[in-house]
Amino acid sequence: MSTHYNPRASQALALLPIIAAFLCLTARAASHRSAPPPKPAAQYPANDAHPGEHLTIAADPCDDPHQCSFFRLPYIQHGLLPIRVILTNDGDRALELDEARFQFITAANDKLPAATEDDINRRLFTLHSTQPIRIPLDPFPVKRTPVDKKITQDDDDFGFQGTIVNAHSTLAGYLFYDIKGLDDPVLAHASLYIKMIHTLDGKQELFDFTVPFDKWLAANPNAPSNHPRR
Repeated sequence: MSTHYNPRASQALALLPIIAAFLCLTARAASHRSAPPPKPAAQYPANDAHPGEHLTIAADPCDDPHQCSFFRLPYIQHGLLPIRVILTNDGDRALELDEARFQFITAANDKLPAATEDDINRRLFTLHSTQPIRIPLDPFPVKRTPVDKKITQDDDDFGFQGTIVNAHSTLAGYLFYDIKGLDDPVLAHASLYIKMIHTLDGKQELFDFTVPFDKWLAANPNAPSNHPRR
């Protein structure tokens, strides 16, 4: 049986690797998510500047899912408030955040720590997420629910990419706060309190920062937080 050379088929086969590579790149581009690049902290309405320490910290909440649609999961709809924290170091010394604390202070002066990945996972995927966890007295291992992959991906893409704020640079990342059960309007008279920031050499601890969210509310009159549910 004789075979015939088909130039069109040969060309099609030669194109297969190129087509496969193109489809792979297209899929990666479709799955890539990005937040707007951070601006210097002083350009955000809610900020606290310490000129003597050459550091400004801003807080930019997202209370509207349409404004942060790059997230993979519906955090806001489940009572988790994403807040982008922006730190701009205008000084000549690097700063480190290894021991820093970022606390949401409510109008009633309650202090809420930033949620961990486990906290977020429980809020999103556990039916009884509002119930406290009770640890049994008997010393046997407690089974933990694995953290959903999309939570870790969002942290990798939108969380802090490190704990060092280099000289003359800006570092930003999203933190999440569990505001479920708080009285509306949650942001009114609330603030973000930041403490225990040190110089990289460990010789100096900076003064505490307080970023009032009333400034953000005044600059965003159409935000859902300015129109609380009744």
